[in-house]
Amino acid sequence: MASPAVVASPAIGRSSSKTETFVDNKRKDDVRMANIAAARAVADAVRTSLGPKGMDKMISTANGEVIITNDGATILNKMDVLQPAAKFFVELSKSQDIVAGDGTTTVVVIAGAFLKECLSLLSAGIHPTIVSESLHKTSIKSVEVLTAMAIPVELSDRDSLVKSASTALNSKVVSQYSTLLAPLAVDAVLSHQLRLFDIEQSIVISDYTQMDRILKEERNYILGMIKKIKATGCNVLLIQKSILRDAVTELSLHYLSKAKIMVIKDVERDEIEFITKTLNCLPIANIEHFRAEKLGHADLVEEVSLGDGGKIVKITGIQDMGRTASVLVRGSNQLVIDEAERSLHDALCVVRCLVKKRFLIAGGGAPEIELSRQLGAWAKVLQGMEGYCVKSFADALEVIPYTLAENAGLNPITIVTELRNRHAQGERNTGINVRKGQITNILEENVVQPLLVSTSAISLATECVRMILKIDDIVTVR
Repeated sequence: MASPAVVASPAIGRSSSKTETFVDNKRKDDVRMANIAAARAVADAVRTSLGPKGMDKMISTANGEVIITNDGATILNKMDVLQPAAKFFVELSKSQDIVAGDGTTTVVVIAGAFLKECLSLLSAGIHPTIVSESLHKTSIKSVEVLTAMAIPVELSDRDSLVKSASTALNSKVVSQYSTLLAPLAVDAVLSHQLRLFDIEQSIVISDYTQMDRILKEERNYILGMIKKIKATGCNVLLIQKSILRDAVTELSLHYLSKAKIMVIKDVERDEIEFITKTLNCLPIANIEHFRAEKLGHADLVEEVSLGDGGKIVKITGIQDMGRTASVLVRGSNQLVIDEAERSLHDALCVVRCLVKKRFLIAGGGAPEIELSRQLGAWAKVLQGMEGYCVKSFADALEVIPYTLAENAGLNPITIVTELRNRHAQGERNTGINVRKGQITNILEENVVQPLLVSTSAISLATECVRMILKIDDIVTVR
């Protein structure tokens, strides 16, 4: 009877071990799948905004503010995302906005397509580490292919810079004004607009027990300040807006007027650094630091009336002017103005990309189709599962031309198939001309974009997807 007992015991032990391992792996797979599903949901939410014919989103915030935009970074930034992995895509869009300024929707759509392929590969039993490493190699190869496709551009070639800015503006609400805004963006960036720091100061008086004494001390204090200001030769003051109270009192304005010092009040805090850079002066937060060497110099400061009844302060004849540029944006309502500002920001960043990395590539989905073709060919020479994974990621890149065609109301399957054929014949600059609703040589149509926008989108999307793949559990800390 001893012999059967000895045989049965290991069998029971092995069975228990297998059951425990299976349950553990099941949980890890479930967490990974849940993360992928949540992140893909975020990508699907912005996918319809891609391209010149993409849809706009109306965002209603908790405080009742309404925003109309198709800017990917703005949509995701305002979106209330709770799932931890899905928040990666919000940060992904922010990263693309910081690095390139444009392509914020593209990077999320590409990452979503990569995750879709990862889901298929994981379901086929391929280990996440193999999938992750294959995606990393795909990213490196993609950057090489895109760089080989790129066309060098000189900053003196203003026409090419304007074309790039126009392409960025074509997908915006203000696309009809791209011919006006694009040259403005080029001129602004080439003058090196910089934003460096924030300044904030506030003084609060709350003692009512000796009001007469306080008022007398206030008058003496104000007169003392004005004497110091006048002694430096200053005759124009720009005062930052205060969120607590009036930045400058009526009594102060009265004495400043008597001293023949012009006051421009309620300057927004985020404009202080721009103004100081433009006027070549230094911000002063304390009257004790008010010295002549910190002042800027200009020939004329005047208040100019606009056609709609509004007014602006115009400063001309600035001595030693900083390398900055001002763009006055006007629109029918605040929603249009805000979107115009966001659109112009993207155009500015596109030109900045060309300053940093002076290469252009075609738009209209041409680089993605060419990437898909070359990566597919490269996958055939790779060994084992790597080749299979790379081929899947190559197919995923077709999501960009597919979505462009879909959002433009074209037949995406027909368009993508035709693009494959044309690129197989060596027409690597062939893309989707959304305006004409057909496939053309996209370079001849002046639809171009900076190389940095595309390479950054591929690299950042890859990093984000690899991070999600390596997560196999979520631990909540309370």
